[in-house]
Amino acid sequence: MSRIGKLPVNIPAGVTVTLADGNKVTVKGPKGELSEFIHEDIKIVVDSTMVTVERRNDSKTQKSLHGLSRTLIGNMVEGVTNGFQKRLTISGVGYRAQKQGKKLVIAAGYSHPVEIEEEAGIEFEVPEVTKIVVKGIDKQKVGSVAARIRDVRRPEPYKGKGIMYENEKILRKVGKTGK
Repeated sequence: MSRIGKLPVNIPAGVTVTLADGNKVTVKGPKGELSEFIHEDIKIVVDSTMVTVERRNDSKTQKSLHGLSRTLIGNMVEGVTNGFQKRLTISGVGYRAQKQGKKLVIAAGYSHPVEIEEEAGIEFEVPEVTKIVVKGIDKQKVGSVAARIRDVRRPEPYKGKGIMYENEKILRKVGKTGK
C-alpha cells in the first residue's frame, strides 16, 4: 500500500470538492477553483470532510498512480486555501528586476531587458530589485513559471551570478590560477 496514497485529504471549511464523470475532480475555495482529471483506474471517494483515494488492484501502474493522485488532490486543496509561492534571488552587478503592469522586466546582463508576461492565475511581486516572488494557486504552474524566470540567467558556478531560488546552494568551482 502506498504510504502517501492511503492518507486521506482533509477538506477545510470553505472548500468544496466535487467529482464528475471521467474522474474529474473540481476543488473550489476562497482563492479560486482548480480541476484535474485523475486516471480512471483510480477510485476517488469524496465525503463531507475528507477525500480518500483507492486503487482497484495491485498492478504496477495502479501502484504508481495511487500516491500521485492523492498528491494532486492534496495540492489542489492546499492551493485554493493558502496558495503557493516560489521566491527567487538575483545576484550580479547590474542584475535587477522590476514589475511594469502585468510584465516582469529583468535586466540580466544581456543587451536588452527580458520581459515575462503574467499567465492566468500567476502573479509576480518584486519586493526589492533583487527579489522576485511568483504566486498562484496551481503548484505546477507556479513551479513552471519560476523555472522559466530562472532560465533567463542560470546561476554560474564560478562567481555565483544569476537568478536562483531563495534557498538554492550553488556549488562553486575554483577558477584558473596564474603562474
